[in-house]
Amino acid sequence: MPFELFMALRFLREGRAQSLLIFVGVSAGVAVIIFLTALIDGLQVTLIDQTLGSQAHVVVRPLDEAARALGAPGEVTAVIEVKTRQRTASIPEWQPVAEAASRVPGVLAVAPTVAGSAFATRANVSKSVALRGVDADSYGRIVPIARHLKAGRFRVSGRDAVIGSELADDLGLAVGDKLRLVVVDGRDQVFTVGGIFDLGNKDLNQRWVFVPLGVAQTLLDLPGRITTLELRVNDVFAADSIAAEVARRTGLTADSWMKINATLMVGLRSQSSSSYMIQFFVVLAVALGIASVLVVSVVQKGREIGILKAFGTSTRKVMWIFLIQGALVGLVGSVIGSFIGAGLAQFFTSLAKNPDGSPRFPITLTPGLFIAASLFATVIGLVAAVAPARRAARLDPVVVIRYG
Repeated sequence: MPFELFMALRFLREGRAQSLLIFVGVSAGVAVIIFLTALIDGLQVTLIDQTLGSQAHVVVRPLDEAARALGAPGEVTAVIEVKTRQRTASIPEWQPVAEAASRVPGVLAVAPTVAGSAFATRANVSKSVALRGVDADSYGRIVPIARHLKAGRFRVSGRDAVIGSELADDLGLAVGDKLRLVVVDGRDQVFTVGGIFDLGNKDLNQRWVFVPLGVAQTLLDLPGRITTLELRVNDVFAADSIAAEVARRTGLTADSWMKINATLMVGLRSQSSSSYMIQFFVVLAVALGIASVLVVSVVQKGREIGILKAFGTSTRKVMWIFLIQGALVGLVGSVIGSFIGAGLAQFFTSLAKNPDGSPRFPITLTPGLFIAASLFATVIGLVAAVAPARRAARLDPVVVIRYG
């Protein structure tokens, strides 16, 4: 065993009460970091999964149209911009646009959609709905509606429609029942309910009605046209840059989910900032605790240090004795704290369950989190031991042996 390690372990054993306290402090700090990081990461992953479970990563839509100014060149005229209603805007030749979007690096799937307003009627009950014409295969690669089906299957072909659970309850519909959809200009079509979904969002469950793409184009008087192209990308956090590239290549408007859900992104960033601040103060408290205990140890072990130096122990070795102490405290404390943090996380998830048995407060625990926490705590212990180590190295052996 190296001399420096032997002396570091001996000093830790001799100051058992102090060593126990600092080990407890480091373990508690690491446990808080593990638990807090796992909780915040789990909540963020769940929020993002829930958000992207019902929408595309990137939505390509037509450019907004505005009235042009009239008048001779140089003549001052008043211009009133009037944007067209989004439901009437469409992409006429969408196949080349879809091809161009699919070639953008990072894009995994592209699906055409037709969206518009309609009324769902049954008997004397009528509900306003958002009509969505899709191709089942391509749209299923964008939004996994099939995973959220309560009954039936995601079948949108012929005259089949898939509706939300809230709308089904409002109209008293079940799989196999008939549903009439009427658009604003009077065109209508009768569909058979092929499936009922539950996206965990009451508004979407109450309003979304999926029908075949061609049927929606006919109902909304958009033959051969679509209203949006919906994209799925391989990295959801790169959606902004991918959307910008799609817009550049297609000449259309491309909005990422991060732009559409700007409020959610602000909340996620606030969560991360709060987590970082808490972790910073926990690390600061742990570092100050290690440093203070080792400083006291230097004072208490002054005579021993003087004797070691008098017998020829170099200043460098004396410094390493205390640096190793700090690293050992950080390493051992991080291992204990990791177990405590994991235990707290598992206990927290068991406190509340959703109706389906899943945890209401999900926790994400990964090996990388424990490895990072252990390395970080070890480095903090090593850094915190620098000041006590330098103080021990500067001790004059003659003075400390004579005066203690």
